[in-house]
Amino acid sequence: MTATLTPEVKEEHRPEEPPSSRVRLRRLWDRLTPYGFLSPTLVLLIILMVTPIVMVIGYSLMDRVITAPESNFVGFENYMQVLTDPAFANAVGNTIYFAGISVVAHFVLGIAFALMLNSPILGHKTKAIFRTVYILPWLFTIAIVAVLWRMLLSPNGIVNYLVETLGFSAGSVEWLSDPSLALPAVTFINIWSGYPFFMVSLLAGLQGISRDLYEAATIDRAGPIKQFLHVTIPQLKPIIISMALLDFIWTTQQFALIWMTTGGGPIDRTEMVSTYTYKLAFSTYDFSVASAAAVVVLVLSMVLAFFYVRHQKSRD
Repeated sequence: MTATLTPEVKEEHRPEEPPSSRVRLRRLWDRLTPYGFLSPTLVLLIILMVTPIVMVIGYSLMDRVITAPESNFVGFENYMQVLTDPAFANAVGNTIYFAGISVVAHFVLGIAFALMLNSPILGHKTKAIFRTVYILPWLFTIAIVAVLWRMLLSPNGIVNYLVETLGFSAGSVEWLSDPSLALPAVTFINIWSGYPFFMVSLLAGLQGISRDLYEAATIDRAGPIKQFLHVTIPQLKPIIISMALLDFIWTTQQFALIWMTTGGGPIDRTEMVSTYTYKLAFSTYDFSVASAAAVVVLVLSMVLAFFYVRHQKSRD
């Protein structure tokens, strides 16, 4: 006896018909729609970011670009000239000092002010006043900060007046012209203008820590110092690492503050990698070597950015 398939079974085993052209077009449109929304941003990134980077990399491998009718391919000769230049080594050392001290001081001042503003001892009006005062340096542009502190630190400025009045010095101090004081002076200015970034971020992190953790630590007889070390710092650790990496990247690329206060002087004591590259390009008009220095800075920044992105992914 042979078995016959029922109409229902035949319907189930019937092969599916291929989608019509209208359905395929609709699916293609749905897939391309997100890229259509992203296309303006992608075009701007290619024009304003990718294209200049490619051009600078190309310039760094050539000789006498822009200043000569013809340029020759020299390979990595410009990179060797930059990396063996004592002025570049000096600029790297000053940049590391400038950025390292600034980041540490930003964290110390930021966590101190954030703890004070988060303390229940202060009233709401007092906290509002202190928040306004402490965040003021962050509201000024770099140009205003540079001009302000050049006036304050000038030989006839208020800082020298206070120093002489209090008896710390018998005469005016050349804060921005003395080779031994210029680098600490610009570092102090950068610390003053940048600590509110840490303060605001850490204050937001402190307000997000559960009070239950502190109550549990109090039950375990942990004092304020132990609570700070074993509760506050571990809870703020992801924020601290992220901000430290970002602040270090931004500080190593600081140009306007240095250029408008000391110009990299005196005697290259405040020369940074950014001002070193700028002088190569627009003082000596050696755009090839300046491009090589810019590429070196780009590579170092990408390394720092890699660690930042890696930390963000592990945090997520």
